[in-house]
Amino acid sequence: MILYDYVLSASCYKVRLMAALLGQSLTLHTVNFHPAREHKSADMLALNPKGTLPVLLDGETVLTDSADILRYLTRDAPEWRGDDDPWLALAADLNESLGMARLHDILQYDVDIDAARAAGVKQLRKLEAHMTAQRFDGHLFLTGAVPALADIACFPNVSLAPDGGVSLDTYPSLRLWMRAIRSLPGFIEMPGIHRLHELEFPE
Repeated sequence: MILYDYVLSASCYKVRLMAALLGQSLTLHTVNFHPAREHKSADMLALNPKGTLPVLLDGETVLTDSADILRYLTRDAPEWRGDDDPWLALAADLNESLGMARLHDILQYDVDIDAARAAGVKQLRKLEAHMTAQRFDGHLFLTGAVPALADIACFPNVSLAPDGGVSLDTYPSLRLWMRAIRSLPGFIEMPGIHRLHELEFPE
């Protein structure tokens, strides 16, 4: 499978992360999203007329939406699947709010930054309330005791919220949730999201 990828893209990262957690191999084709706007080049538009990333190519299959790609990667992994649609819709909302605020701050995109941040905060508050309830039930993840596609879909834009000027300081349940995801075997990093580094003390 070939992933047309931009290292700073939260949407591309969630695909790389899902594949890594599943132990699936991806061949990365780097696209110069900024400043060259290679995703709008003739070659890329022939592959994906929407001119967006990520794009996954697997034989004759071409997928151009991160939600569809996550579903495709987990098609033979039912343990990662569930009632995905509401969470994928939330992930899309996070991308349009926190994700756009981040693009404004790091790549100078023309965005109504106040509206984007306000919408992002509203979604973070809903997620915090949900994860607080999950913690009371003894669950670490969005849909239960084990990680699911839902977590991977929502995790990147939440984790990267500070890049768009939205602090995570007031969301303790979300911070614990993010820590649980970062603790998963096979977890991989991207700029702004790091592995857990446990200190080892001499006996």
